[in-house]
Amino acid sequence: MSSRTLVRGGLVITASDEIHADVLIEDGRIAALAVTGTPAAEAFTAERVIDAAGKYVIPGGVDAHTHMELPFGGTFASDTFETGTRAAAWGGTTTIVDFAVQSVGHTLREGLDTWHAKAEGNCAIDYGFHMIVSDVNEETLKEMDLLIEEGVTSFKQFMAYPGVFYSDDGQILRAMQRSAENGGLIMMHAENGIAIDVLVEQALARGETDPRYHGEVRKALLEAEATHRAIRLAQVAGAPLYVVHVSAAEAVAELARARDEGLNVFGETCPQYLFLSTDNLAEPDFEGAKYVCSTPLRPKEHQAALWRGLRTNDLQVVSTDHCPFCFVGQKELGRGDFSKIPNGLPGVENRMDLLHQAVVDGHISRRRWIEIACATPARMFGLYPTKGTIAPGADADIVIYDPHAEQIMSAETHHMNVDYSAYEGKRTTGRVETVLSRGEPVITEREYTGHAGHGVYTPRSTCQYLD
Repeated sequence: MSSRTLVRGGLVITASDEIHADVLIEDGRIAALAVTGTPAAEAFTAERVIDAAGKYVIPGGVDAHTHMELPFGGTFASDTFETGTRAAAWGGTTTIVDFAVQSVGHTLREGLDTWHAKAEGNCAIDYGFHMIVSDVNEETLKEMDLLIEEGVTSFKQFMAYPGVFYSDDGQILRAMQRSAENGGLIMMHAENGIAIDVLVEQALARGETDPRYHGEVRKALLEAEATHRAIRLAQVAGAPLYVVHVSAAEAVAELARARDEGLNVFGETCPQYLFLSTDNLAEPDFEGAKYVCSTPLRPKEHQAALWRGLRTNDLQVVSTDHCPFCFVGQKELGRGDFSKIPNGLPGVENRMDLLHQAVVDGHISRRRWIEIACATPARMFGLYPTKGTIAPGADADIVIYDPHAEQIMSAETHHMNVDYSAYEGKRTTGRVETVLSRGEPVITEREYTGHAGHGVYTPRSTCQYLD
């Protein structure tokens, strides 16, 4: 038996179009669109009709950077795949791409299998994986080819965190050379971790232990330097590069310069860098620990460069880098030593709303909102047009969004498994009302109607911005 759902009367917004249209869904996919009120639309019939009059009908968000259950600093990210994907759905995101971790001395396969076991049967929405490569050797390089065949087509490396995830320039170059051959995309955490460790040691020796020093030692210039170095290594290798969580104006300038040279270099930023700043890191009574993440929050003046980069397409994607740690018992591990505060912020539930607020505030257009949050991440990581748009044949991952509803962000009301909100008390305009994942209602008029296990692993093709 086929099942049909009709979403009627809303303003359908994609990266390329805005049109008042009815959307017909059949067997989990979008079957047809027709302009509302036309004979074609009037001919649509369905068992379930959703009235979207006065609302936006948008593609489900694609968050290409999350860390559910990530081990870090002697603890684990507080969201499981179950709680994290449920919170994502509440925020209008219907696909996440999380990071499987290779530990030093272990294979990529072992890391990937571990993450499959964490996620399988637990997710409310669809998911894919990137692979964190921590140990580049001949076997690892061969495994990269095999993972691409399985739909894991992107590999993250770290210029930061010596002794944990860190790769040196030679290891980075080798992985980039391999990706130039096999079509993979290297994702880079671009910070000079070796230099940062020196500055951390010196700050602590001076008695500078508060959370705000986390931002002061992880200097913008060391993000820019690492970004420049990653770009040039990728150029030498003839490989594309995707720089994650860009936070500094100087790093945006490096990306812009490379793109002006015609290089296949892409950049992502995150809501925390657009809406928060070092003012948060400096909050008294250790409250600043809530805002410790890497790359760190920057002084407010960097925000203008990030918004400009999003408008000019020098930055293409906004992901969350969702990696939550509770204030009580987790962030507190760093009392008296900022370097022991687990790095990461909760945000998977907030991204679509914060970016809609950016539309309201005039930073970006409605279509650009959908582009940076849905369409481009789907294209960047080989999920388009199944994900990231509303078009015949696409998965029916659809959000009915009320652009006029007002809300106050708060830990009291969010669904992430963390005891604080990075945006506590922030008023925003716009709110998710109903969410469909492959045609199935996960959120129905502000009630959770999904279930763990609905979300399935989604293999990805290679980056769709490359020849």
